[in-house]
Amino acid sequence: MRYTLRQLEVFVAVAQHESVSRAARALALSQSAASTALAELERQFDCQLLDRIGKRLKLNALGFQLLPKAVALLDRAEEIEELLRGQHGVGSLDVGATLTIGNYLATLLIGDFMQRHPGSRVRLSVRNTQGIIERIVQHELDLGLIEGDCQHEDLVMQSWVEDELVVFCGPEHPLAAGEAVPLERLMREAWIMREPGSGTRLTLEHAARHRRGRFNTLLELEHTEGIKRAVESGLGIGCVSRLALRDAFRRGSLVPIATPELDLRRQFAFIWHRHKYLTTGMREFLKLCRQLTEGVERSDQIALPYYP
Repeated sequence: MRYTLRQLEVFVAVAQHESVSRAARALALSQSAASTALAELERQFDCQLLDRIGKRLKLNALGFQLLPKAVALLDRAEEIEELLRGQHGVGSLDVGATLTIGNYLATLLIGDFMQRHPGSRVRLSVRNTQGIIERIVQHELDLGLIEGDCQHEDLVMQSWVEDELVVFCGPEHPLAAGEAVPLERLMREAWIMREPGSGTRLTLEHAARHRRGRFNTLLELEHTEGIKRAVESGLGIGCVSRLALRDAFRRGSLVPIATPELDLRRQFAFIWHRHKYLTTGMREFLKLCRQLTEGVERSDQIALPYYP
């Protein structure tokens, strides 16, 4: 063959980082070595794979076609190398999870995965839904665990388990009486919201799409726990997954608000790139996720450790 795995590795890294210098740092190479490997790949086939736009290198049409094939080949090559070295485990795995899944399910799943497959390497990235989708599209993550919907044409999406959002307040709040609250009044309340781009925010706004006007957003936070603390302190009301609230509801530090006008159901889902080679690690992790939710109708019914 006229190309090497190192050349493909440099090409993939440059495509992901849009910079030769950042790609070189990620691969622990000198910038000149990375630049030479990419230039040699293009010279050998008399082609150009990336275009310079400003200070960034962007894939051109040929580069877009090559990227998923190069990533798949490198994944298979890694499996072959580990097999020849006699290593145990199922290789490396880069998992992305949205905040609710990352905080309450992903770490437990990864711990179980590492016990079942000693010697494996797993990296977890926790971001909002849009951030995870973008990193899967760029082949920076192998597998994504997201909340809500994903319609990107380059990604495969499979449903995992149903989840439900709950509007909630502190026990001293006027809406804590337990009566159903009209949507018009809810929208006038002070809200502690997730940031735009989060699956939670999108689900709530979609549920209220039939009413004119906007939510009275007092504060936007990127972390579920931060929203819970702000609501506990009396700053306003919030809306997050019932999974994240069940211990607080049990303690009485937070109270659910009945919202019959809002359908706050959604799906946790798996996503991966349509052209991604499903490695042994990916298949085993997906299997473990499905075992966790076997016989469960909703995420807050999953058996998890209880922290009083």
